[in-house]
Amino acid sequence: MTTTVAEAGKLPDYDYNIVRQFTIMSVVWGIVGMGVGVLIAAQLAWPALNDLWQPFTNFGRLRPLHTNAVIFAFGGSVLFATSYYVVQRTCQTRLWGGWLIPFTFWGWQIVIIAAAITLPLGYTSAKEYAELEWPIDILIALIWVAYGLVFFGTIVKRNTSHIYVANWFFGAFIITVAVLHIVNSIAIPVSTWKSYSAYAGTTDAMIQWWYGHNAVGFFLTAAFLGIMYYFVPKQAGRPVYSYQLSIVHFWALISIYVWAGGHHLHYSALPDWTQSLAMIMSIILLAPSWGGMINGIMTLSGAWHKLRTDPTLRFLVVSLSFYGMSTFEGPMMSIKTVNALSHNTDWTVGHVHSGALGWVAMISIGAIYHLVPILWNRKEMFSVKLVNAHFWLATIGTVLYIAAMWVNGITQGLMWRAFNADGTLTYSFVESVVASKPGYIVRWLGGAIFTSGMLLMAYNVFRTVTDEPKEGEVGRDESLPVAKSV
Repeated sequence: MTTTVAEAGKLPDYDYNIVRQFTIMSVVWGIVGMGVGVLIAAQLAWPALNDLWQPFTNFGRLRPLHTNAVIFAFGGSVLFATSYYVVQRTCQTRLWGGWLIPFTFWGWQIVIIAAAITLPLGYTSAKEYAELEWPIDILIALIWVAYGLVFFGTIVKRNTSHIYVANWFFGAFIITVAVLHIVNSIAIPVSTWKSYSAYAGTTDAMIQWWYGHNAVGFFLTAAFLGIMYYFVPKQAGRPVYSYQLSIVHFWALISIYVWAGGHHLHYSALPDWTQSLAMIMSIILLAPSWGGMINGIMTLSGAWHKLRTDPTLRFLVVSLSFYGMSTFEGPMMSIKTVNALSHNTDWTVGHVHSGALGWVAMISIGAIYHLVPILWNRKEMFSVKLVNAHFWLATIGTVLYIAAMWVNGITQGLMWRAFNADGTLTYSFVESVVASKPGYIVRWLGGAIFTSGMLLMAYNVFRTVTDEPKEGEVGRDESLPVAKSV
C-alpha cells in the first residue's frame, strides 16, 4: 500500500499565493461584471439611460462586456483559484510549472482588461460568448495552454495514487475549452482589430453554437461540478454520497453534452436531422445532470442540521437546487414545440440566469467563503452574519430575476404567435415590448439586490484578509475526508 504525504505526517508546501490572487480578483470582477449587468438591465427598463455616453455605454456594446465579465473574468478567476487549490490538496503536492503559474494570472488579467477596453469601443467578432477579436483570442489560447500544463503537470507529480473526481471534471473542462476556443476562433484578420470567421453561413452558425453551448457545458457546468465535488463534502464534513455515481456522472456528462449545441438553431437553415439529434441528446442530458445534483445534495445525509447555522454550506447546497432546475428547464426548452414558444424571448434569459446566478455564482460564492479563512489562516470569515445576509440577498435577487423573465418570456411568446381570424397578427411587436416593461423593472431590482450582496462579500473578505488574527486564533482544519473508498 502506498503511503501518502499526509499519512507520513508531512504537510506539502502548497502554493497558496496564486490561489489568493485569483480569489481576490474573482470578488473584484464579480462586482464589476454584475454592476454592468444591473446597468444594462436598467437600460432596457428605462431606455433613456442608453444616452449616457454614446456610443460607448450603448446596450449593444455593454451587453457583451457584461457576459464576458461575469463568465470569464468572475467565473474564470473562480475556476483558476479553485482548480489550483483542489489539485494541490487532492494530489498532496505543490503546483508544477514555475513561471507558467504567474503567467496564467497576469495573462488572464490582461485579457480581461483588453476586453473591457475593446468591447465598448465596438471591436467585436459578433460571436456569442466569443466576441473578442483575434489578437486577444491568441493570448487566451497561450494562457490556456499554460493553464493545462500547470494543472496536468501537477497531477503527473502527485503524491497520491488516486486522481480525485473533481480533477477529472477540471481536466475535462480545460481540454474541451481549449478545443472549443481554438476551433471557433479560427478567423482571417483584415486589420489589427478586425477579422472575419473562417467559416461561412450555416457552418459558421453550427460551429458557433457547438462552442457556445459547450462553453456553458464545460466552462459553466463541468468545471463548477469540480468545485461541487470538493467543496460540498469539505464544508459539510461528509464524504461524497456515492463516489461510483460521480464517475458515472462524469463520463455520461462529457459524452452527451458536446452533441446538444444544435438546439440553439431550431427552425433555422441547419438540417432538420441535426436539430432533432441535438434535441434528443439534450433530453438524455437530464439523466447525468440530475445524477450529479442528487449526489451533491445527498452528501449532506447526516449533516442537514448544519444548514441552520452554516450560511456557506447553504450557498453550496442551494446552488445545487438551481443546477437541478436549470438542467431540467434546458432539455425541456430544447423540445421543438416548446422552443417554438420560448425562442428569442426573455424565457431564455431567465433560463440562462437561473444557471448563471443560481448555480454558477452561488457555488462560486460558497467556495470563496470556504477558501478565504483557509488562505489567510483564519478560523472563519470576519462576519458570519454578513455571509448569512449575503445568502438571502443572493437567493431573493435570483428568484426575482428569473421569475420576471419567465413571465416576460411566456407573455412575449404568446403575444407573438397570436393571430386574428383573418390571419393578421393580434399584437404588434411594440405592444409586446410595452407588456414586458414591468418584468424588466423587477429583473433590474433582482439584479441590484444580488449585486448588493456581492458588495457585502467584498467588505467581509476585505476585513477577513486585513484584520489582525484574534488572540489564539488558528486556521480552519482542512483535513476532513472528501470521498469514500472506491
